[in-house]
Amino acid sequence: MTDISVTTTSHQTENRSWLLSQWGQGPGENPSCVLDVSAFTKADHYPNGYFPSGLPVAVIAAASTGGKTVVGPFDPAAVDGSEVLGGFLHSSVKVPDSGADPGGALVVCGFVKLSKLPVEVTAADVADAKLFHFTA
Repeated sequence: MTDISVTTTSHQTENRSWLLSQWGQGPGENPSCVLDVSAFTKADHYPNGYFPSGLPVAVIAAASTGGKTVVGPFDPAAVDGSEVLGGFLHSSVKVPDSGADPGGALVVCGFVKLSKLPVEVTAADVADAKLFHFTA
């Protein structure tokens, strides 16, 4: 029997307007990461089921083992390591329905327009990020 029922699939439109140049974006220049879904807040970080491109993240050192870089939300007010900017999510990543932690790619250097990021970050928040050049 053939199933001809209507199905719906959602997609995320990519928005990299926050990334002002392709410097540092060549083949092999965006290291992979694993997003620890439990560290993020759905309402703040993935309200539509996707982590957006440009999301600032911090490396969770305790979970990063065996060549696997695990990231959580960047929080400049924290004192547990998440106050250190690890990079920005290069492309949108769908949060799996299974609850598994998805993989993604990081931007670890480049030119970034702060006003175009999907969450608010100020120049003071990222003053120690030496491999980035930030504009308002």
